[in-house]
Amino acid sequence: MLTPAKLKTFLEPSRTLYTAHSNLPVTPKVIRLQTDRIKIGTRGSPLALAQAHETRDRLCKAHDLDPAVIDIVVISTTGDQIQNRPLSEIGGKGLFTKELEEQLHDGSIDMAVHSMKDMPAVLPDGLEICCLLEREDPRDAFMSPVAKSIADLPEGATVGSSSVRRAAQLLNIRPDLEIVQFRGNVQTRLRKLEEGVAAATFLACAGLNRLGMTHLMTSAIDPGIMLPAVAQGAIGIEIATANERSRALLEPLNHQHTSICIEAERAFLKELDGSCRTPLAGHATLADNVVSFNAMALTLDGQKVFTASRTGQAGEAGRMGLDAAKEIRALAGTDLVS
Repeated sequence: MLTPAKLKTFLEPSRTLYTAHSNLPVTPKVIRLQTDRIKIGTRGSPLALAQAHETRDRLCKAHDLDPAVIDIVVISTTGDQIQNRPLSEIGGKGLFTKELEEQLHDGSIDMAVHSMKDMPAVLPDGLEICCLLEREDPRDAFMSPVAKSIADLPEGATVGSSSVRRAAQLLNIRPDLEIVQFRGNVQTRLRKLEEGVAAATFLACAGLNRLGMTHLMTSAIDPGIMLPAVAQGAIGIEIATANERSRALLEPLNHQHTSICIEAERAFLKELDGSCRTPLAGHATLADNVVSFNAMALTLDGQKVFTASRTGQAGEAGRMGLDAAKEIRALAGTDLVS
């Protein structure tokens, strides 16, 4: 459990930026580089750097490259710079991608590494996600020094969250709770928790795992209680569509299982024109070539919930997400925030 003592210990400076996965993909196809370097663009938070280093390590493993030929380029985004206002008020998810995408367009970087849950439903012309790394745990993590679960929170407790999805689902479960804005990276949010700004908050299990911080998690929330964000836990790598060199480098890193699930989830998001102003959730799983997809939309106050589910073959993943979105749109009508 996340005790106050553990939280204080964690918030001391740490040298650990990431935990590399041991099951890196291998491929007989090797691209030999001469003098050209590879430039990976990323945001500067510890989690973003962990994801960029994981991408670099996988590229080196797949192509027998010296890490010294790969530069990790830290790019500050508008979303990182503005921390005192909700994303829904200042422009949405694109604030975390705009500056990276500008550098993809002008060739300053070869690829950009993103948390897929932060990606807008529609990408700019000339750019694409060509690679998805194997998905981490997609669940939300409950973080609290005073309670073991959402149900254990005291009556009227304050919970910090900047996610309209988490806030709406939480209010649906516990309408007595008070939501306060909690923006910033993992370390910033944990520091706010230690300072008593709130009794609890939420993080993504995937981020905690990648940072080697799983031990700080109070509990992982079952998707039946809190359905995850679309594409939560997945790392996507964006390139300029015309950049065939980067496409070839990333081809062996793409995880097909993850790609199929994310296809269903992002088709759902796109059809509903989802943004950070819309409480949407969606999660797909794949087993024996069968996709199971659960989707949800809520009103901002959490009082109305609209759900849909689909099951079908992997090749129908995108259509399933689209169909689920259309069903929810019909159910919600004017209650759906867009």
